[in-house]
Amino acid sequence: MIEYKGYLGVFDFEPDSGSFHGTVVNTNDVISFYGSSVTELRREMRRSVEEYLAFCREQNRPPEKPFSGKMMLRTTPELHRKVALQAARRRLSMNAWLQEVLEQAVAGD
Repeated sequence: MIEYKGYLGVFDFEPDSGSFHGTVVNTNDVISFYGSSVTELRREMRRSVEEYLAFCREQNRPPEKPFSGKMMLRTTPELHRKVALQAARRRLSMNAWLQEVLEQAVAGD
């Protein structure tokens, strides 16, 4: 994974062409890039993100932010109930309780 201005790019190696193909994964807009080496891949990701930002300026629309701070979570009704009960036991909102749980889960990163 590579990062530029908060945008995260993941990539795969395509053996048939001998090149890498990458896409930015933390935006709904499509931003892709190619390169024949990791150095070129990084350069092309930067170029693609800059082109995306320039396009958004030309269109007079804000670019999608890489991370908005909002997450949509779909789960089962049973898990939803358990989360609500755990949060209530701690006298927290579900959002506050889930934030604590997620912070603990990624603390080792």
